[in-house]
Amino acid sequence: MSVPTDEKLAALARSVLRSLEDRGATVAVAESLTGGLLGATITAVPGASATFLGGITAYATEAKATVLGVPPDLLDRLGAVSAEVAVAMALGARDTFGATYGLGLTGVAGPDQQNGRPPGTVHVAGAGPAGSTDTLLALVGDRSSVRRQAVGEALRLLLRMVEDDR
Repeated sequence: MSVPTDEKLAALARSVLRSLEDRGATVAVAESLTGGLLGATITAVPGASATFLGGITAYATEAKATVLGVPPDLLDRLGAVSAEVAVAMALGARDTFGATYGLGLTGVAGPDQQNGRPPGTVHVAGAGPAGSTDTLLALVGDRSSVRRQAVGEALRLLLRMVEDDR
């Protein structure tokens, strides 16, 4: 998987926002490893406020529980980097902001492993009217490229969800 350029991320964000607006839908995000990069990518598009309601950067494991409502027993059992936690983060973002869709991203940007998971392990999840979905990614590259690839994958996941919910 190649690292998306700024132009590709911007074009993808524009497509997502257009698709949301066409359907009268909204989105909110919960980010961990991307540290706000997803929200920044979306809000760099003029007019994003019509469909983007907000984002939460829950970098610390405790913040995932206290701010997003990720069940503490889930975090204790699986750690912060799992599909179930990503889905709970997506649901937490959606519910916190009252959005149509929520995205959740958690993973290991690197350079070191976390809880036995290697750098590049990323879970991207989406929650919407038709339910939730998650994707496990094994990304390659340095910290910055892993974060950028995760943002691109999150935008693609959201676009698929919105277009499938017609």
